[in-house]
Amino acid sequence: MIKIEFLEAEELLLDSFKLGKKLYDNGFIPTHAISLWRGGTPVGLGVDNFFRLKGHFITHTTVATASYSGINSQDEIVIKGTKRIKVYSEKDPANLPWKGIIPFAEVMSNKFGVPVALTNDANAAAIGEMTYGAARGMKDFIMITLGTGVGSGIVSNGHLIYGHDGFAGELGHVIVRRENGRQCGCGSKGCLETYTSATGVARTAREFLETRSNEDSMLRKIALDTITSKDVFDAAQDGDQIAKDVFAFTGQVLGEALADFVKFSSPEAIILFGGLAKSGDLLMKPLRQSMEDNLMPIFKGKVKLLFSEMKDADAAILGASALAWESK
Repeated sequence: MIKIEFLEAEELLLDSFKLGKKLYDNGFIPTHAISLWRGGTPVGLGVDNFFRLKGHFITHTTVATASYSGINSQDEIVIKGTKRIKVYSEKDPANLPWKGIIPFAEVMSNKFGVPVALTNDANAAAIGEMTYGAARGMKDFIMITLGTGVGSGIVSNGHLIYGHDGFAGELGHVIVRRENGRQCGCGSKGCLETYTSATGVARTAREFLETRSNEDSMLRKIALDTITSKDVFDAAQDGDQIAKDVFAFTGQVLGEALADFVKFSSPEAIILFGGLAKSGDLLMKPLRQSMEDNLMPIFKGKVKLLFSEMKDADAAILGASALAWESK
């Protein structure tokens, strides 16, 4: 009789970190990771997060599949998945280490001999939220991911907007400061991402500490170039005025941008997802006020600002899994 055992979530996460540590200790620093959605994705995320803690950023891609076999043997791996291929490639992406154009979905399809569905984390999160989370029943909403960068997924009339080449919805790279804007990884200056991502928050904190040198702050106990958004959040929670002002500024900039986004798609809601979204009222109060102050009268009081109902990376993972069914 075959005994079936199930891993608890914490046990799986711990094993994933152990795998990452073993790779790291052996001197193997991957630049890319591919997770097959049917058990591999959480492990891939654990390994990814371990290397991020060590200062190494991995390009992590999820491939949605219906089934596979041969993983535990030396035989050929057989994957049964979707019926069509979505090929999205990007030239010199802003937050990834590769350069040039990489036809990733085509490479994966050729490797495994099956169609591949591929999308980015923000679009996957939008699908996940629409299927399982705060956007259930909604046909028009915008998903904003606030992490290392700022991503977005735009849903209109129940359909995710990809555009003609798959890259629609790069709202994090809308320019919000034309004069003396911050340099962005995409090559432009003044992008929303440089102000309202986790790295943007840390950047604002460093600027405030330098320009307000006569003010006391808990953040001065930390080396300037090592300050993180978590440090700023902790200081703000303890009443640090500079830290609270950092969040007020971040909320103001994001609110102004969201008011502009409302004008082109008239969403029922804007859903915030990602680490920075966990800042609660520190971010939400100035954000809500700024958005309402900058909305056209016909939109005032109509657009809901919501936090994701999904835990951590669940929205993106579940959204990626939903692609397999969507593509059948």
